[in-house]
Amino acid sequence: MIPSVSALMGRDFLDVANLDAAELREVLDLAHTIKAGRWAERPLEGRHVAMLFQKPSHRTRVSFEVGIARLGGTTTTLTEHDVQLGVRETVGDAARVLDRYVDGIVARLRTHDDLIELAAAAEKPVINALTDRSHPCQILADLMTLEERCGPLGKQRIVYVGDGNNIAASLIEASALLEFPLMVIAPPGYHPKQAVIDRARTLNVGRFMVTLSTDVADVAKATAIYTDIWASMGQENEREVRRKAFAEYQVNQALMDAAPGAVFMHCLPAHRGEEVTDEVIDGRQSIVFEQAGNRLYAQMALMAQLFGAEK
Repeated sequence: MIPSVSALMGRDFLDVANLDAAELREVLDLAHTIKAGRWAERPLEGRHVAMLFQKPSHRTRVSFEVGIARLGGTTTTLTEHDVQLGVRETVGDAARVLDRYVDGIVARLRTHDDLIELAAAAEKPVINALTDRSHPCQILADLMTLEERCGPLGKQRIVYVGDGNNIAASLIEASALLEFPLMVIAPPGYHPKQAVIDRARTLNVGRFMVTLSTDVADVAKATAIYTDIWASMGQENEREVRRKAFAEYQVNQALMDAAPGAVFMHCLPAHRGEEVTDEVIDGRQSIVFEQAGNRLYAQMALMAQLFGAEK
């Protein structure tokens, strides 16, 4: 049972850092409980959630829609053709209209600035389903999966290889909160921005366990090797430049063999043959589809706390 009034109720979840360590632990524990079949409450009964998507979506859309239904709620999904933020109407106006209809908003937007504006204008809680700056719901599922497969996070060594993008930024925040070692390996010029590092460091000044590297040999002793596509949505015009810059950072079997006990992670979709080979993503060390499946349970736990804890 979740508390009758959750400490998270009515709050926005725009970044992993919107939670403190105890709150993040509470969400993960509930996610494990839901998956184990020991929790079948319907805290969204009679509630309606708007899904506002500017970007294409597969895992995110389906996992949220199924999760809302399992929690007893209903949903309306709006694409960029339905609500043209900043074109047909301002972000603030769209938020104030949705406030009159729904009990919460799940937003997958191009820019984090638009997400912040949406959340500031909306009185109802807003969940970040992906922006250019962060992908916190994916990281909730990743942490859950790592605990299932590799045990306590504090005993793991997670190595992210690739672009210092929204996944890397959210992993860094999670590392600061839950105190697990994280290394980000990227070509020169492609590490997460210094502002990301500085912000995460403020979350845990005493035990900040994030290191940066440009050497793929540093995957040694990793318990998990994580990668993502080299050119995210909106960076298609940089794809050829990035393919050359990241060529030596492909996660192939030789790289996995350097950390033989490690699992392989990817948030999907994958560009097979670029950041990862078929041999790795389809291999025995891969847990990518477990990550995808756990999106459902992690997001159900989050929504139960934000949208549905008060009766």
